[in-house]
Amino acid sequence: MKRTVLAGLGLALLTALATPAQATAAPASDSTARATPRSDAAVVTTAAGAVRGTVDPRVRSFQGIPYATAARFAAPRPAAPWNGVRDATRPGAVCAQPAGPPIGKPSTDEDCLNLNVTTPRGKGGKSSKSGKRPVIVWVHGGSMTVGMGDLYGPDRLTAGGAVVVSMNYRLGATSFLTHPSLKESGGLALDDQRAALRWVHRNIEAFGGDPSNVTLMGQSGGGFSVCGHLASPASAGLFHRAIIQSAPCGTPGNASHTRAQAREETRKVINKTRCATASDVGDCLRKLPIEDLLKAYGSDREPRPVSGTRTLPLPVDRALRTGRFNRVPVLIGVNHDEENGMVLGQELATGTPMKADAYEPAVEEEYGERARAVLRRYPLGTSAGRTWAKVKTDAVWAAPTLDTARALSRWTPTRMYEFAAQDTPWYAGTETLSFPAAAQHMAELPYLFDLDLFEELTPEQADLGRRMIGAWTRFAATGDPNGGGETAWPRLSDSRGKAGRHVQSLTNGTWKRADFAEEHHYRFWSPRKG
Repeated sequence: MKRTVLAGLGLALLTALATPAQATAAPASDSTARATPRSDAAVVTTAAGAVRGTVDPRVRSFQGIPYATAARFAAPRPAAPWNGVRDATRPGAVCAQPAGPPIGKPSTDEDCLNLNVTTPRGKGGKSSKSGKRPVIVWVHGGSMTVGMGDLYGPDRLTAGGAVVVSMNYRLGATSFLTHPSLKESGGLALDDQRAALRWVHRNIEAFGGDPSNVTLMGQSGGGFSVCGHLASPASAGLFHRAIIQSAPCGTPGNASHTRAQAREETRKVINKTRCATASDVGDCLRKLPIEDLLKAYGSDREPRPVSGTRTLPLPVDRALRTGRFNRVPVLIGVNHDEENGMVLGQELATGTPMKADAYEPAVEEEYGERARAVLRRYPLGTSAGRTWAKVKTDAVWAAPTLDTARALSRWTPTRMYEFAAQDTPWYAGTETLSFPAAAQHMAELPYLFDLDLFEELTPEQADLGRRMIGAWTRFAATGDPNGGGETAWPRLSDSRGKAGRHVQSLTNGTWKRADFAEEHHYRFWSPRKG
C-alpha cells in the first residue's frame, strides 16, 4: 500500500476556507507597564514576576505570559524575570509560520514562547486531595506547521472546573530542521512544550491549579505531540494524564521520524536557500532571514520530532508497543468521519465534487495490489467523494487509532471514544457542499472550545458539548470520565473478545458502545491484530 501522509489539519479544506492573510500584530511595547489596577483586573504573582489579567463572571484570563526564550534552533531557556506588573490581557506573539489555513496566522516572530492561563472563578471542580483544581494543558493542532493557542477559547472548558493552559510553540522550519551543525534542533516543538509544562509545575498553584494533577491534551498535530511526551523520558513526571484526539500515533512514522528521514527533509529545504553552498551551513541557517526560511520550508510538509535522541530515544510507536513510555491514564479518540473534511476541501478548491469515474483510479493509485480487495469492501455509492472519504477514514484514522489504544491498554488504563455526532457545525460563512461533513476532522473542537471558525452551536449541540466537557474534566480530575448521569464507559483492553474493546460513541443521544471494529472494517485494515 502506498504510504499515506496524514493531513492532520485537513489542509485542503482549511486552505480553501482561508481568508486573505493579515499581518501579525506587533506585541505591545508596554507589556511590563506598571498600570494602575482596574476594577476588572486580576493580579497573580509568578516566579518571574506579577501578571495582570482580566475577570469576567465565570473565569479569570491571563494571556501572553512568557514561559521561555530561545535563539533560533536552540533549546528553550527560562524567560527573564520582570519588574512591576506585566500586562496579560492580550494574546502574545504567534510563532513563525506561513500564511494559509485560518487555524493559523502568518507570522515571522521567533520570540514567541508564551502561554495563556484561564481559571474558574467559582468553587466547583476542585481536587478532593489538594483543594486545587485539575489542570488541562492544551497543545494546539496544525500539523506542527501552523497554529496558536489563543485561537481555542477555553471559557466553557474552564467553567467545567479545570484550569486551562494553552501555549505557542515553535513550528515547521524553526523546530524540525535536522543537520549535524544544528545540535539542538529536530524536536524543538516538544522541548518548548516541555518548558511550558515545567512552567506549569512551578507556577500553576498561584492560579488555583494543582501541579500534581496535570492533564496533557492535544488534537491532531497536538495529539501527536502528546504521544511524543508519553514516549519521552524527559517529560516523565510533568503530566499525570493524557488526552489524545485524532492522532493515531501507534502507526510507524505517524508521530516521529527517524534521523535519516529528518535529514533528507532538511536537505531539500537547505537546497532551496543560499545555505546549500555555505561553508558553515548552521551559521548560514541561523542568519538567514526568517522570510526566506519559511519560503524554503513551504506549507505542505508534515514534520515530526526526531527519534533516536536523548529526549526521544525510541520511535513513538515502538515505545507504546513495548511499554517503554510514561504510563499515565489515557483518553484517546477519533472522529467517525475524519476524512470527510479533506475530501470536501478538494471539492471546495476545485469547485467540483469528486466524479464517479475518479473513484476506482484513486483506489488503485493509493492501494496498488490491494485495490481490488478495497473496491469489493467499499463499492461505489451514490457519492464518490463520500465513499472515498469512508475508505480513507477507516484506513488512515479508525483502524490505526484502535491499534494505538490497544497498545496503550496493555500497559496503562485506557479509554477510547468515537465522536459520532452527524449534525455538526460547519465552517462559518462557507457554502454547503455535496455531502454532509458530519464528524469530520476537527468537528469535536467547537463542542469543547469557543471557536469563531465554526457556526454557532445549536441548543442540542451545546448540550452535547456540556456533556463532553463534563467527561473531559472528570477525566482530568480523576483519570475516569464516568459520571454525570452518562452510561458506563469501561476501560478498553487488548483482549480478542468483543467485550474488552469498548469504544464509547459520543452522540446527541445516549452514549453507548460503538460497533467500531465492524463499522470501520478493522479486521480488513489490521488483520494481524483483529
